[in-house]
Amino acid sequence: MSEELAIAYQRMHALGVQAMHMLPNIVIAVLVFLLFLLIASQTRKIVQRINIRKYHQNLVIVLGRMVQWGLILLGVLLSVTVAFPSFTPGNLISALGITGIAIGFAFKDIFENFLAGILILVTEPFKMGDQIVFGSFEGTIEEIEARATKMRTYDGRLVVIPNSELYKGSFIVNTAYPTRRLQYDVVIGNGDGIATAKKVMLEALHGLPDVEQDPAPDVLLMAYADAGVAIRLRWWIKPPRRSDALEIQDQVLEKVKAALTWHGIDLPYPTHQVLFHDQTEDTDGDRRRQREGWPAGQGEVPHPARCLGDEPGRAAFRDAD
Repeated sequence: MSEELAIAYQRMHALGVQAMHMLPNIVIAVLVFLLFLLIASQTRKIVQRINIRKYHQNLVIVLGRMVQWGLILLGVLLSVTVAFPSFTPGNLISALGITGIAIGFAFKDIFENFLAGILILVTEPFKMGDQIVFGSFEGTIEEIEARATKMRTYDGRLVVIPNSELYKGSFIVNTAYPTRRLQYDVVIGNGDGIATAKKVMLEALHGLPDVEQDPAPDVLLMAYADAGVAIRLRWWIKPPRRSDALEIQDQVLEKVKAALTWHGIDLPYPTHQVLFHDQTEDTDGDRRRQREGWPAGQGEVPHPARCLGDEPGRAAFRDAD
């Protein structure tokens, strides 16, 4: 038993001596890695600062990240070589080749999101600060990270969207162009003049400085609605951001309402006609002949025996005799 303990002690002692010999190399390797982290971070900022005026913002972000991760990878290889002199970068690459398939399956989603983030930054379908609509979410793009894109909704909530879903999905960029068209349907009374209403609405829009005159506003007759005639009012704004759209729409609707009211044009409410049917006629139950509550036609007189005088809900008829 003592011989086994002696062997174990010798082995532990040998490992301790070996670790003490390697300790300076490990300390130097850690310092080298930290130095490369600092260099990578500062280099990324320098690259972005130099290229910000030459290229688009998204492309500058891609260049900065590629330089940063390249320097970090170089720092890892040098640190491993310093800590373990017998372990060369070729050995590391061989080891990664053996386990590469397993790592690829394990981190498939991470790699997919990372590549999608790079493609989004390069192809630039939108940039940071743009306002987009993706599925049921709408808001402003705040940051495009390696794994996901962060969106701030108009009510102040944070939405994190995986880059792969955003790259493969469909979305609307509200701020892609400098101008944007808004529209609103106005219903006027059936007795009002359509041409007059159109003229009044256009004159109201011409007096608003925030409404673009090129392209000019227009009005279109869209449909005969339940309560009147539906006219669509369309106008353009610049810039096309959500806050500007709501503010200008508020001004437009207030001005148009006041102008229509001033010119005596009705803005009717939906109305419904309710017919009460007492179901006392001979034709009731015959779907080909019953009147569904409408008054009797010309020359048609209900049977006197069916008319019960002034009883509530029923018509009173005087006996011809």
